[in-house]
Amino acid sequence: MEELEKKLKLKFKDKETIRNAFVHRSYLNEHPGEKLTHNERLEFLGDAILGFIVSEYLYQRFPEKSEGDLTNFRSALVNARSLAETASKLKLGDYLLLSKGEEATGGRDRQYLLANTFEALLGAIYLDLGLKVAGDFLEKNLLPNIDHVIEKKLYKDFKSLLQEQAQDKLSMTPIYKVLSEEGPDHSKTFKMGVYFNERLVAEGAGNSKQTAEQAAAAAALANFAEIS
Repeated sequence: MEELEKKLKLKFKDKETIRNAFVHRSYLNEHPGEKLTHNERLEFLGDAILGFIVSEYLYQRFPEKSEGDLTNFRSALVNARSLAETASKLKLGDYLLLSKGEEATGGRDRQYLLANTFEALLGAIYLDLGLKVAGDFLEKNLLPNIDHVIEKKLYKDFKSLLQEQAQDKLSMTPIYKVLSEEGPDHSKTFKMGVYFNERLVAEGAGNSKQTAEQAAAAAALANFAEIS
């Protein structure tokens, strides 16, 4: 925990809550005797805090933009791919408590787990240190990414962009399929795959099928030259 505090330049008061942000449900299945709580409730809270802070930031920074533009900017900042990339930079995966199975199959680097962990940590920071500190955390680690989002037009509809590219370059239409569903009904995580014909070319995760499809399309666009 001290290492994490140094990395984030924060001093936690309720270290148990912060630690719970890194507990995956699978870990508790193998360690039922430990007094820990999995991070799904913190993830739920963090998702709400994330949406509020990002929305206020975009509203203040871009007074000339329409509701539609602001919604697209926000979606690009808070999608699973964006959160996972930020979590990777912070090496949050190093602190995850996982089952042996999740560990063996690369759970520490899995996009949706990293994105969920980022949200859970944000929720824990809010509970422990308040809204301002949670906002400062995002301002330092996530919000600066908006410049890259706008420069590269990452706020556009990834599915539409991928379909245009695929039809223009390959004369085909991408197909999306559910690869997996995880979590309780109120907080499901979907993993979607995008296929060129019968070939899986990219994956994406999100708290809805639509969000996961957009993440998969974004991943396919990022590597289009290699997969086409």
